[in-house]
Amino acid sequence: MGMKNAGFKLSELVELFFVFFKIGAVTFGGGYAMLPMLERELAEKRNWTTRETMLDYYAIGQSTPGIIAVNVATFIGFNKAGLIGAVVATAGIVTPSIIIITIIARFISNFSQIQWVQKALSGINVAVAALLTKSVWDFSKKAVKNIWSLLLLLAAFVSMYFFGVESLVVILVSASLGIAFSFLAAKKKVQNQEELEQ
Repeated sequence: MGMKNAGFKLSELVELFFVFFKIGAVTFGGGYAMLPMLERELAEKRNWTTRETMLDYYAIGQSTPGIIAVNVATFIGFNKAGLIGAVVATAGIVTPSIIIITIIARFISNFSQIQWVQKALSGINVAVAALLTKSVWDFSKKAVKNIWSLLLLLAAFVSMYFFGVESLVVILVSASLGIAFSFLAAKKKVQNQEELEQ
């Protein structure tokens, strides 16, 4: 039973905040790059969620306004401790960025001109690209479960990469097709069951 149903302690909220604070502080590259760390910290170490549920949160987070990693933190916080948990988890994951951005903004006129900073950012960009590639690959392996989902993945990629279709359109079409396929699968299952009973 989750804490939102069984009550929660201040220590649990503190833990929730600092777990997401740590994730926000050491992960570069945005939401998808955070996926491996979120899985390790939340699914493997603490058993707060499952990998399958995490993928669902990512899918919903991608389809709703806002930053995907923040949305996922909000979902998990709410699942753990209701509304206060959602607020605490969200605050935890954004606080490191607020601190760092505030410091950088204070010195931005000189900061971006420093040669070693430019070289460091170039290296970080390469590392982030690697993290994103791994996250997308892992995400695809877990999301693609049959030939239909593989075809949908390829169609979505082709439509966005080669034809410039907006991501919102791809998401809405994919969601509609997912609902349609699930209804067809359920209907077929019922028909098969009826045939067996006859």
